Amino acid sequence: MKLDLSGRRAIVTGGARGIGRTIAQKLADAGAQVFAIDVSLPDDGDTSEISFHTADISDAAAVDAAIAEIGGPVSILVNNAGITRDRTLMKMSQDEWQSVINVNLTGAFNMIHATAPHMVGAEGASIINITSINGIRGKVGQGNYAASKAGLIGLSKSAARELGRKGITVNAVAPGMVMTEMARALPAEILDRALGETALNKLADPDDIAAAVVFLASDAARMITGQVLQVDAGQLI
Repeated sequence: MKLDLSGRRAIVTGGARGIGRTIAQKLADAGAQVFAIDVSLPDDGDTSEISFHTADISDAAAVDAAIAEIGGPVSILVNNAGITRDRTLMKMSQDEWQSVINVNLTGAFNMIHATAPHMVGAEGASIINITSINGIRGKVGQGNYAASKAGLIGLSKSAARELGRKGITVNAVAPGMVMTEMARALPAEILDRALGETALNKLADPDDIAAAVVFLASDAARMITGQVLQVDAGQLI
């Protein structure tokens, strides 16, 4: 079984930048036709291999319109889009709570609700939700984010049970600290603390997350569903 996604159509949310952009590119490199949905177009303007569509995934009507625009059968859905509004619970505003839940969790539901009917009968149909190790362990100052990512794990397992009979696998990837451009701008003490938690004494980069997604989308993972794959260099052992 090869990690060959030729002939498959993939949708990646939050695919214009960061981890999502890397996932979209690696799916394209594996042969998939890739459509990225984000709130804005990529900063570099490079749309040569990926078809970009703008939509706010927390808005069900906007998601429906984007899926209608993309059209056709869909083989792969990657729910990657996410935001943070970090603050301790006692200081967190209602908007800071709700906006994170709306994008990270409700957005994933909106995408599955709109896309799953187009995946029935598609070759290698798979949904991969990008959660976080903080959705498993919790994190000070990230009660909203951790709750949304924990909810995404429950959604993944429920969807795996419901959609399995329709030939669709559903799994989640849980990154730890990932060395994106945003992470590299964090204070050194935060990066050092994350590094100290790892078993491998190094932190993952976006390619590591994308590799896990390509695997779960491929025939090599055709009997894997309802699972959470931690890609965290051993932070959560």
